[in-house]
Amino acid sequence: MLITSPAFKQNAHEALADAQLQKAMGHVRSGFIDKRSHAVEALPEFDALRDSARAIKDHTLANLDLYLTAYEEKVLAAGGKVHWAETAAEARGIVLDICRMHDAKTVAKGKSMITEEIELNDFLEASGIRPVETDLGEYIIQLRGEHPSHIIAPAVHLNKEQVEADFRRVHTDLPPERDLSDPASLLGEARRVLRQKYFEADIGITGANFLVAETGSSIIVTNEGNGDLSQILPRVHVVIASIEKVVPTLEDAAQILRVLARSATGQEMSVYTTVSTGPRRPNDPDGPDEYHVILLDNGRSSMLGTEFQEMLRCIRCGACMNHCPVYHAVGGHAYGWVYPGPMGAVLTPSLIGVDKAGHLPNASTFCGRCESVCPMKIPLPKMMRHWREREWERGLNPTAARTGLKFWAWFARRPALYHLATWLAFPLLAVAGGRKRRFGFLPLAGGWVRHRDMPAPQGRTFMQQWRDRDALKQGSPL
Repeated sequence: MLITSPAFKQNAHEALADAQLQKAMGHVRSGFIDKRSHAVEALPEFDALRDSARAIKDHTLANLDLYLTAYEEKVLAAGGKVHWAETAAEARGIVLDICRMHDAKTVAKGKSMITEEIELNDFLEASGIRPVETDLGEYIIQLRGEHPSHIIAPAVHLNKEQVEADFRRVHTDLPPERDLSDPASLLGEARRVLRQKYFEADIGITGANFLVAETGSSIIVTNEGNGDLSQILPRVHVVIASIEKVVPTLEDAAQILRVLARSATGQEMSVYTTVSTGPRRPNDPDGPDEYHVILLDNGRSSMLGTEFQEMLRCIRCGACMNHCPVYHAVGGHAYGWVYPGPMGAVLTPSLIGVDKAGHLPNASTFCGRCESVCPMKIPLPKMMRHWREREWERGLNPTAARTGLKFWAWFARRPALYHLATWLAFPLLAVAGGRKRRFGFLPLAGGWVRHRDMPAPQGRTFMQQWRDRDALKQGSPL
């Protein structure tokens, strides 16, 4: 996947000019925000559950090595195999080894952001193995040669007409006169096409929402059931998950599940919550002959013990981006890598470097909506500020921005001069605002006033009003 995070500004400019994308992003409110609000209102203990979920993950991260070791022991005891991968390349290599061991030609994939992160599909195709995405949204964007625009709704940026055109372009073995005018017909066609892919697949690959140390189980949540078919029909099931997905017990996983679906889609629970533990046992009616788990680090361990450790609590619900005004404006592809929105603005610099993703922490209004709705109470604005500090320390900001801030800091450290400058500037700026009392142009601020209403100052300065307020409190004359 080509990383375009350094071009975020240009990506955002193009997204703002894309009328179809802007229309599609308008559905986010009815599709996510309102549903989450209703689900939360119906559960009085929701905030208490958030506190509990946060405590579970904090405890796990503080003892991550112990729980990962315990998880591995349980997987082995259940007949499975555990593979440790420090990097994306190592994880891809392990998958390829498993595929070649079984002479696999086709792989059925459940929805997995971690496989997007390691660019597994492109790697498998280059190795002569065909990966088939079985999640509807993932299947659609695979047909288009795109990457997800959202971590739980990959095709949220598309409309029905685009999907119909893609189905007619790819499904050429079906009657051209078939009716695909409504979403139900599109869903039915995808179901029929994908059904055969499950039976053709030699290997099934899924991600994991949770890895349970107590039992050695992997848990996935889906609304389509594709994850179940991807792991029980092929001969081999491969789970790929990052190391922070582990939780101590099934009860802990159940507790976090109560906030996951409500935060993500406004459901009490996802339609399917699937627990897998090892390969098929002698009396099992179905399941794989082999069960492999690939535990991926890929930069996570370097976040432990830092100001970014709290990001590892993330359960990939997407609530932060669902409520983010910046994400609403530009969509997911503008962020230029796997993880968009506020969580991407923190996680992406952690994984690929602030030198490549420094624009993302700056793409925030710091309104705080992301933190307020996060089921794990991750302080996303605080961590974005930390990344801005790192960017500043390394001198990665544009020269104009650094010079402007240094100039302002020079003034701010000289209160008398600062007050004098504002006292002189206020009346001049008020006159410059004209009758409309707003600016259409300002030196060094053209990008701001071009797209935003910039009112001219009126009345007294803030410091003057603060002095007057104190004087009134003390009962002294102005």
